[in-house]
Amino acid sequence: MIKELIVVEGKDDTAAIRRAVEADTIETGGSAINEDIYRRIELAQERRGVIIFTDPDHAGEKLRRLITARVPGCKHAFLQKEDALYKDDIGVENASPEAIRTALANVKTDFNPAESEISWQDLIEAGLIGHPQASQRRLEAGKLLGIGYANGKQFHKRCRMFKISRAEFEQAIKELAKRGL
Repeated sequence: MIKELIVVEGKDDTAAIRRAVEADTIETGGSAINEDIYRRIELAQERRGVIIFTDPDHAGEKLRRLITARVPGCKHAFLQKEDALYKDDIGVENASPEAIRTALANVKTDFNPAESEISWQDLIEAGLIGHPQASQRRLEAGKLLGIGYANGKQFHKRCRMFKISRAEFEQAIKELAKRGL
């Protein structure tokens, strides 16, 4: 049984989580989150902790940002898009139990971004911003670091938010080089 409550977008996500692990969920009903849901998430964070596990798409990322801004200190689980894809639909509900367990095993905790070791200049020098293959490099680096795909600004924020260490960052960049990216 996972101690924390897992915040998901809907009923199908809850069903997918329960196929993979024993856990309790809070369903937001999508990105139209209301005050009652926020209060439930705040209470859950105080009493048991929260893992935000939204779809790896624009709406899921927006919901993740909204919850993080309102309820600090949440943990985050990230699925890769290819693990959440069925036909043209991207969502937690499409992920295999193994992909869900892997994402939950690699949960990241939200920290104060001011404590970061990774600078914007580090991202530029690593070819994650302003490089012809920057998008692909961020996709692969996000997989290696367990923080998911994001545009340059969000990638930098996640490195700071999840306290990615210089050693972790450098190891990921070395792995990109080995892969020819």
